[in-house]
Amino acid sequence: MVMHPPIEIIKWLIQEPCVCCQWKKDLLSGFQQTASWGSEDQPLQLSPEPNTSWPPASSCPMAAITDLSFMYRWFKNCNLVRNLSDKYVFITGCDSGFGNLLARQLVDRGMRVLAACFTEEGAQKLQQDTSYRLQTTLLDVTKTESIKAAAQWVRDQVGEQGLWALVNNAGVGLPSGPNEWLTKEDFVKVINVNLVGLIEVTLHMLPMVKKARGRVINMSSSGGRVAIIGGGYCVSKFGVEAFSDSIRRELHYFGVKVSIIEPGNYRTSILGKEGMVSRMRKLWERLPQETRDSYGEDYFHIYTEKLKNMMQLAEPRIREVTDSMEHAIVSRSPRIRYNPGLDAKLLYVPLAKLPTPVTDFILSRYLPRPADSV
Repeated sequence: MVMHPPIEIIKWLIQEPCVCCQWKKDLLSGFQQTASWGSEDQPLQLSPEPNTSWPPASSCPMAAITDLSFMYRWFKNCNLVRNLSDKYVFITGCDSGFGNLLARQLVDRGMRVLAACFTEEGAQKLQQDTSYRLQTTLLDVTKTESIKAAAQWVRDQVGEQGLWALVNNAGVGLPSGPNEWLTKEDFVKVINVNLVGLIEVTLHMLPMVKKARGRVINMSSSGGRVAIIGGGYCVSKFGVEAFSDSIRRELHYFGVKVSIIEPGNYRTSILGKEGMVSRMRKLWERLPQETRDSYGEDYFHIYTEKLKNMMQLAEPRIREVTDSMEHAIVSRSPRIRYNPGLDAKLLYVPLAKLPTPVTDFILSRYLPRPADSV
């Protein structure tokens, strides 16, 4: 993960300077004379004495504040933890998706990765594709005995050094749909994995994380900020947000940092292998006739089609998410919340900050009108 100047700085430098910021030309020429932008393998290198003064006497105050904030963000991102090759990271849900890619990234960085997979097949494939710096174990986050066994295994691996980072990544998204179409068991199935399992894993690993004065990274979602679909998924992610906020405040005095990852709509195995239409058809057909009549056949078709389109628009390139997770692990100043994805930044986060009636109005426009609507 090479740290370059924020793109905003580069774009700002190449713009024509305004009347009150004429000095930008001098700043750009100084960078051009003393900097080598290079490639991924050759990051930015500046000479010890760049050809510019900072800040210039004639600068616009607002421009100076903006520029300093961008530079502060850049230097803060570049400030990495030392001796990463000696530190252990435990990741749940490494069979595929975010956890699998993150494990590979951290191995490439030289860290010691303890990867928990749900299946033997997933564990073997990940082990074969990586190096000796990665070790795998099996973990079912819904079973206490499995969590206890994994915690003891991690304890044996890290010893007195402790666990630098716990990444709670394991999760499921299905079944989801209109709440009235689901059963209690449908909710429990998702909540047990995404929330209860995450909490139990964290409680068993915390003594090791405290010993290392490390950090906890919890996988939430944009659906943990604004409920965009019915079922246990958003319910569980709201719970992850609350749990993360509470332990962050409690663990602050132990030197432990807690970060929350809130990605937008990304395409991973959390969506399941079965087709969206067939899944929704099963939910629809098991409903009582009275409930189906209240919604109407058109509601089912329109809702299913919109859900299908949303899944098809999911971003397949998940690297932005795992880069956020990696930054939370290796940075001296990890952020409290990460929002990878344009939809997260431009849609879901703003919706979460709007007054609730406004958010309700916007999201209700997406839902079809049921047959018995008033």
